[in-house]
Amino acid sequence: MNQALLTRLFKSIEGDKNSPLMRIAYTIIEDEQKKGHQKLASKLSSILEGNTKVNDPNSLKLIRENEFRIPADKRHKLPLASHIEHDYLRHEMVLNPEVESKILRIESEFLARERLNHHGLNPRKKILLYGVSGCGKSMTAERIAWDLGLPFYKVRFDTIISSYLGESASNLQSLFESIENYPCVLLLDEFDIIGKKRDLKNNDVGEVHRIVNILLGLLEEYNGEGILIATTNLEGSLDDALFRRFDDFIELPKPSVSEIVKLLERTFSALNLSKGIVLEKYAKKMDGMSYAIIVKVAHDAAKKSIIKSQTSISTKDLDEALEENKVFNR
Repeated sequence: MNQALLTRLFKSIEGDKNSPLMRIAYTIIEDEQKKGHQKLASKLSSILEGNTKVNDPNSLKLIRENEFRIPADKRHKLPLASHIEHDYLRHEMVLNPEVESKILRIESEFLARERLNHHGLNPRKKILLYGVSGCGKSMTAERIAWDLGLPFYKVRFDTIISSYLGESASNLQSLFESIENYPCVLLLDEFDIIGKKRDLKNNDVGEVHRIVNILLGLLEEYNGEGILIATTNLEGSLDDALFRRFDDFIELPKPSVSEIVKLLERTFSALNLSKGIVLEKYAKKMDGMSYAIIVKVAHDAAKKSIIKSQTSISTKDLDEALEENKVFNR
Protein backbone atom coordinates (compact mmCIF):
# COMPACT_ATOMS: atom_id res chain seq x y z
CA MET A 1 0.00 0.00 0.00
CA ASN A 2 1.47 3.42 -0.97
CA GLN A 3 2.23 6.16 1.56
CA ALA A 4 -0.57 8.52 0.49
CA LEU A 5 -3.19 5.78 0.79
CA LEU A 6 -1.88 4.68 4.18
CA THR A 7 -1.93 8.25 5.44
CA ARG A 8 -5.52 8.77 4.30
CA LEU A 9 -6.56 5.48 5.91
CA PHE A 10 -4.92 6.31 9.24
CA LYS A 11 -6.57 9.74 9.35
CA SER A 12 -9.97 7.98 9.30
CA ILE A 13 -9.19 5.82 12.35
CA GLU A 14 -10.33 7.09 15.73
CA GLY A 15 -11.16 5.58 19.09
CA ASP A 16 -9.77 3.76 22.07
CA LYS A 17 -6.11 2.76 21.85
CA ASN A 18 -7.02 -0.83 22.73
CA SER A 19 -9.72 -1.21 20.07
CA PRO A 20 -9.15 -3.88 17.39
CA LEU A 21 -8.76 -1.29 14.62
CA MET A 22 -6.15 0.62 16.60
CA ARG A 23 -4.24 -2.57 17.33
CA ILE A 24 -4.21 -3.44 13.63
CA ALA A 25 -2.99 0.07 12.82
CA TYR A 26 -0.11 -0.20 15.30
CA THR A 27 0.82 -3.57 13.78
CA ILE A 28 1.08 -1.87 10.38
CA ILE A 29 3.37 0.77 11.92
CA GLU A 30 5.62 -1.95 13.35
CA ASP A 31 5.82 -3.59 9.91
CA GLU A 32 6.81 -0.30 8.31
CA GLN A 33 9.53 0.18 10.94
CA LYS A 34 10.91 -3.30 10.21
CA LYS A 35 11.04 -2.39 6.51
CA GLY A 36 13.15 0.65 7.41
CA HIS A 37 10.40 3.18 6.61
CA GLN A 38 11.05 5.22 9.75
CA LYS A 39 9.64 8.52 8.49
CA LEU A 40 6.38 6.92 7.38
CA ALA A 41 6.09 4.95 10.63
CA SER A 42 6.63 8.11 12.67
CA LYS A 43 4.05 10.02 10.62
CA LEU A 44 1.44 7.27 10.97
CA SER A 45 2.12 7.00 14.69
CA SER A 46 1.58 10.75 15.14
CA ILE A 47 -1.73 10.55 13.30
CA LEU A 48 -2.92 7.73 15.55
CA GLU A 49 -1.83 9.48 18.72
CA GLY A 50 -3.86 12.52 17.70
CA ASN A 51 -6.94 10.39 17.07
CA THR A 52 -6.68 8.28 20.22
CA LYS A 53 -9.25 8.91 22.94
CA VAL A 54 -7.95 8.03 26.39
CA ASN A 55 -10.40 8.14 29.30
CA ASP A 56 -12.74 10.26 27.23
CA PRO A 57 -16.05 10.53 29.15
CA ASN A 58 -17.87 10.56 25.82
CA SER A 59 -16.12 7.40 24.62
CA LEU A 60 -18.37 4.65 23.29
CA LYS A 61 -16.53 2.24 25.57
CA LEU A 62 -18.16 3.93 28.55
CA ILE A 63 -21.72 3.42 27.35
CA ARG A 64 -23.75 1.64 29.97
CA GLU A 65 -26.46 -0.67 28.75
CA ASN A 66 -28.53 -0.01 31.87
CA GLU A 67 -28.94 3.63 30.76
CA PHE A 68 -31.01 2.44 27.80
CA ARG A 69 -34.22 0.47 27.82
CA ILE A 70 -35.51 -1.37 24.76
CA PRO A 71 -39.22 -0.64 24.22
CA ALA A 72 -41.81 -3.39 24.59
CA ASP A 73 -44.98 -4.15 22.67
CA LYS A 74 -48.02 -2.62 24.32
CA ARG A 75 -50.17 -5.74 24.32
CA HIS A 76 -47.87 -8.35 25.92
CA LYS A 77 -45.12 -6.11 27.36
CA LEU A 78 -42.39 -8.17 25.63
CA PRO A 79 -39.16 -6.43 24.55
CA LEU A 80 -38.89 -5.65 20.83
CA ALA A 81 -35.19 -6.58 20.75
CA SER A 82 -32.85 -8.75 22.78
CA HIS A 83 -29.46 -7.66 24.09
CA ILE A 84 -26.33 -9.80 23.76
CA GLU A 85 -23.56 -9.00 26.23
CA HIS A 86 -20.28 -7.86 24.73
CA ASP A 87 -18.33 -10.86 26.07
CA TYR A 88 -20.66 -13.24 24.24
CA LEU A 89 -20.38 -11.61 20.82
CA ARG A 90 -18.85 -13.82 18.14
CA HIS A 91 -16.00 -12.00 16.41
CA GLU A 92 -13.32 -14.50 15.35
CA MET A 93 -13.98 -14.88 11.63
CA VAL A 94 -12.38 -16.00 8.38
CA LEU A 95 -13.55 -13.76 5.53
CA ASN A 96 -12.31 -13.27 2.02
CA PRO A 97 -10.21 -10.11 1.50
CA GLU A 98 -12.92 -8.22 -0.38
CA VAL A 99 -15.55 -8.72 2.34
CA GLU A 100 -12.98 -7.99 5.06
CA SER A 101 -12.05 -4.67 3.44
CA LYS A 102 -15.73 -3.67 3.22
CA ILE A 103 -16.28 -4.45 6.91
CA LEU A 104 -13.18 -2.46 7.89
CA ARG A 105 -14.48 0.44 5.77
CA ILE A 106 -17.75 0.48 7.72
CA GLU A 107 -15.85 0.44 11.03
CA SER A 108 -13.39 3.14 9.90
CA GLU A 109 -16.19 5.43 8.72
CA PHE A 110 -18.04 5.02 12.02
CA LEU A 111 -14.92 5.93 14.00
CA ALA A 112 -14.36 8.95 11.76
CA ARG A 113 -18.03 9.99 11.68
CA GLU A 114 -17.47 13.41 13.30
CA ARG A 115 -14.78 14.30 10.78
CA LEU A 116 -16.98 13.11 7.92
CA ASN A 117 -19.95 15.11 9.22
CA HIS A 118 -17.75 18.21 9.37
CA HIS A 119 -17.33 17.87 5.61
CA GLY A 120 -21.00 17.18 4.97
CA LEU A 121 -20.51 13.43 4.57
CA ASN A 122 -22.23 10.59 6.40
CA PRO A 123 -20.75 7.23 7.40
CA ARG A 124 -22.41 4.03 6.28
CA LYS A 125 -25.13 3.37 8.88
CA LYS A 126 -27.61 1.09 7.09
CA ILE A 127 -26.03 -2.13 5.91
CA LEU A 128 -27.57 -5.12 4.12
CA LEU A 129 -25.71 -8.44 4.35
CA TYR A 130 -26.92 -11.17 2.00
CA GLY A 131 -25.90 -14.68 1.04
CA VAL A 132 -26.77 -18.32 1.61
CA SER A 133 -27.47 -19.59 5.10
CA GLY A 134 -24.46 -20.33 7.30
CA CYS A 135 -21.99 -17.91 5.72
CA GLY A 136 -21.59 -15.58 8.71
CA LYS A 137 -24.07 -12.74 8.17
CA SER A 138 -25.21 -12.53 11.80
CA MET A 139 -21.68 -13.16 13.05
CA THR A 140 -20.43 -10.28 10.91
CA ALA A 141 -22.90 -7.95 12.62
CA GLU A 142 -21.68 -9.16 16.03
CA ARG A 143 -18.07 -8.70 14.95
CA ILE A 144 -18.75 -5.05 13.98
CA ALA A 145 -20.30 -4.40 17.41
CA TRP A 146 -17.31 -6.11 19.08
CA ASP A 147 -14.72 -4.14 17.11
CA LEU A 148 -16.41 -0.79 17.75
CA GLY A 149 -17.28 -1.49 21.38
CA LEU A 150 -20.98 -0.89 20.70
CA PRO A 151 -23.90 -2.53 22.53
CA PHE A 152 -25.52 -5.20 20.35
CA TYR A 153 -29.26 -5.75 20.00
CA LYS A 154 -31.16 -8.24 17.86
CA VAL A 155 -34.70 -7.41 16.74
CA ARG A 156 -37.33 -9.88 17.92
CA PHE A 157 -39.63 -10.20 14.94
CA ASP A 158 -41.79 -12.69 16.85
CA THR A 159 -42.71 -9.78 19.13
CA ILE A 160 -42.85 -7.03 16.50
CA ILE A 161 -45.12 -8.87 14.09
CA SER A 162 -48.66 -8.77 15.43
CA SER A 163 -51.90 -10.21 14.11
CA TYR A 164 -53.67 -7.03 15.19
CA LEU A 165 -54.03 -4.35 12.55
CA GLY A 166 -51.48 -1.56 12.87
CA GLU A 167 -49.58 -2.97 15.85
CA SER A 168 -46.62 -4.23 13.78
CA ALA A 169 -46.08 -0.76 12.32
CA SER A 170 -46.40 0.82 15.76
CA ASN A 171 -43.80 -1.58 17.18
CA LEU A 172 -41.35 -0.78 14.38
CA GLN A 173 -41.76 2.96 14.88
CA SER A 174 -41.25 2.62 18.63
CA LEU A 175 -38.06 0.60 18.15
CA PHE A 176 -36.51 3.00 15.64
CA GLU A 177 -37.34 6.01 17.80
CA SER A 178 -35.71 4.39 20.84
CA ILE A 179 -32.31 3.99 19.15
CA GLU A 180 -32.22 7.35 17.39
CA ASN A 181 -29.83 8.86 19.95
CA TYR A 182 -28.30 5.65 21.25
CA PRO A 183 -25.06 4.35 19.65
CA CYS A 184 -25.50 0.61 19.14
CA VAL A 185 -25.62 -2.08 16.49
CA LEU A 186 -29.19 -3.20 15.79
CA LEU A 187 -29.48 -6.46 13.87
CA LEU A 188 -32.57 -7.14 11.77
CA ASP A 189 -31.85 -10.82 11.16
CA GLU A 190 -33.71 -12.62 8.35
CA PHE A 191 -34.97 -9.26 7.18
CA ASP A 192 -37.04 -10.81 4.40
CA ILE A 193 -39.65 -11.70 7.06
CA ILE A 194 -40.95 -8.14 6.89
CA GLY A 195 -39.18 -6.82 3.81
CA LYS A 196 -41.09 -8.96 1.31
CA LYS A 197 -41.89 -7.61 -2.10
CA ARG A 198 -45.19 -5.84 -2.13
CA ASP A 199 -46.37 -7.72 -5.21
CA LEU A 200 -46.20 -11.13 -3.51
CA LYS A 201 -49.57 -12.88 -3.62
CA ASN A 202 -50.58 -13.95 -0.12
CA ASN A 203 -53.42 -13.57 2.32
CA ASP A 204 -51.78 -10.88 4.42
CA VAL A 205 -50.66 -8.72 1.51
CA GLY A 206 -52.47 -5.69 2.97
CA GLU A 207 -50.53 -5.87 6.23
CA VAL A 208 -47.31 -6.61 4.31
CA HIS A 209 -47.89 -3.42 2.31
CA ARG A 210 -48.35 -1.39 5.47
CA ILE A 211 -45.26 -2.81 7.20
CA VAL A 212 -43.02 -2.33 4.14
CA ASN A 213 -44.28 1.22 3.67
CA ILE A 214 -43.49 2.00 7.30
CA LEU A 215 -40.02 0.47 6.88
CA LEU A 216 -39.39 2.57 3.77
CA GLY A 217 -40.07 5.72 5.74
CA LEU A 218 -38.10 4.64 8.82
CA LEU A 219 -35.02 3.64 6.81
CA GLU A 220 -35.22 6.76 4.67
CA GLU A 221 -35.31 9.04 7.72
CA TYR A 222 -32.91 7.14 9.98
CA ASN A 223 -29.85 9.19 10.84
CA GLY A 224 -29.24 7.91 14.34
CA GLU A 225 -26.08 7.36 16.32
CA GLY A 226 -25.79 3.63 15.68
CA ILE A 227 -25.58 1.12 12.84
CA LEU A 228 -28.53 -0.83 11.43
CA ILE A 229 -27.61 -4.20 9.91
CA ALA A 230 -30.15 -6.32 8.06
CA THR A 231 -29.50 -9.85 6.83
CA THR A 232 -31.29 -11.97 4.27
CA ASN A 233 -30.79 -15.29 2.52
CA LEU A 234 -33.12 -14.19 -0.24
CA GLU A 235 -31.86 -11.02 -1.87
CA GLY A 236 -34.41 -11.29 -4.67
CA SER A 237 -37.39 -11.38 -2.29
CA LEU A 238 -36.76 -7.91 -0.82
CA ASP A 239 -38.89 -5.05 -2.00
CA ASP A 240 -36.84 -3.06 -4.55
CA ALA A 241 -37.63 0.30 -2.93
CA LEU A 242 -36.58 -1.06 0.44
CA PHE A 243 -33.33 -2.41 -1.00
CA ARG A 244 -32.36 1.08 -2.20
CA ARG A 245 -32.64 2.54 1.31
CA PHE A 246 -29.40 0.87 2.45
CA ASP A 247 -26.01 2.59 2.34
CA ASP A 248 -24.10 -0.59 1.51
CA PHE A 249 -24.82 -4.11 0.29
CA ILE A 250 -22.34 -6.86 1.07
CA GLU A 251 -22.58 -10.41 -0.20
CA LEU A 252 -21.09 -13.07 2.06
CA PRO A 253 -20.17 -15.96 -0.24
CA LYS A 254 -19.23 -19.52 0.64
CA PRO A 255 -15.55 -19.88 1.58
CA SER A 256 -12.87 -20.68 -0.97
CA VAL A 257 -10.56 -23.67 -0.49
CA SER A 258 -7.83 -21.49 1.04
CA GLU A 259 -10.35 -19.93 3.43
CA ILE A 260 -11.61 -23.40 4.41
CA VAL A 261 -8.03 -24.34 5.33
CA LYS A 262 -7.76 -21.25 7.56
CA LEU A 263 -11.12 -22.02 9.14
CA LEU A 264 -10.12 -25.63 9.88
CA GLU A 265 -6.77 -24.50 11.30
CA ARG A 266 -8.53 -22.08 13.61
CA THR A 267 -11.19 -24.58 14.66
CA PHE A 268 -8.63 -27.32 15.35
CA SER A 269 -6.07 -24.97 16.93
CA ALA A 270 -6.51 -26.38 20.46
CA LEU A 271 -6.62 -30.01 19.32
CA ASN A 272 -4.16 -32.58 17.97
CA LEU A 273 -4.56 -34.02 14.48
CA SER A 274 -3.18 -37.36 13.31
CA LYS A 275 -0.30 -37.17 10.84
CA GLY A 276 -2.52 -38.58 8.11
CA ILE A 277 -4.76 -35.51 8.06
CA VAL A 278 -3.80 -33.01 5.35
CA LEU A 279 -6.14 -30.05 5.74
CA GLU A 280 -5.70 -28.90 2.14
CA LYS A 281 -7.10 -32.24 0.89
CA TYR A 282 -10.08 -32.04 3.23
CA ALA A 283 -10.66 -28.42 2.27
CA LYS A 284 -11.06 -29.49 -1.36
CA LYS A 285 -13.61 -32.12 -0.27
CA MET A 286 -15.51 -29.40 1.64
CA ASP A 287 -15.46 -26.92 -1.24
CA GLY A 288 -19.01 -25.61 -1.69
CA MET A 289 -19.97 -26.00 1.97
CA SER A 290 -20.94 -23.03 4.14
CA TYR A 291 -18.83 -21.79 7.04
CA ALA A 292 -21.35 -23.16 9.53
CA ILE A 293 -21.30 -26.70 8.08
CA ILE A 294 -17.49 -26.75 7.93
CA VAL A 295 -17.25 -25.81 11.59
CA LYS A 296 -19.88 -28.45 12.40
CA VAL A 297 -17.82 -31.12 10.62
CA ALA A 298 -14.74 -30.13 12.62
CA HIS A 299 -16.63 -30.11 15.92
CA ASP A 300 -18.26 -33.48 15.20
CA ALA A 301 -14.87 -35.02 14.43
CA ALA A 302 -13.43 -33.56 17.64
CA LYS A 303 -16.30 -34.96 19.73
CA LYS A 304 -15.82 -38.41 18.24
CA SER A 305 -12.15 -38.31 19.23
CA ILE A 306 -12.79 -37.03 22.75
CA ILE A 307 -15.52 -39.61 23.45
CA LYS A 308 -13.09 -42.37 22.44
CA SER A 309 -10.37 -40.86 24.69
CA GLN A 310 -7.97 -40.50 21.79
CA THR A 311 -4.93 -38.24 21.94
CA SER A 312 -5.60 -36.90 18.45
CA ILE A 313 -8.35 -36.67 15.84
CA SER A 314 -8.01 -39.51 13.36
CA THR A 315 -8.72 -39.54 9.64
CA LYS A 316 -11.60 -41.93 10.40
CA ASP A 317 -13.17 -39.37 12.78
CA LEU A 318 -12.93 -36.62 10.19
CA ASP A 319 -14.08 -38.81 7.29
CA GLU A 320 -17.15 -39.97 9.22
CA ALA A 321 -18.04 -36.43 10.31
CA LEU A 322 -17.69 -35.20 6.73
CA GLU A 323 -19.90 -37.98 5.36
CA GLU A 324 -22.57 -37.42 8.03
CA ASN A 325 -22.81 -33.70 7.29
CA LYS A 326 -23.03 -33.96 3.51
CA VAL A 327 -26.80 -34.14 3.88
CA PHE A 328 -26.81 -30.52 5.10
CA ASN A 329 -25.08 -29.35 1.94
CA ARG A 330 -27.71 -30.50 -0.55
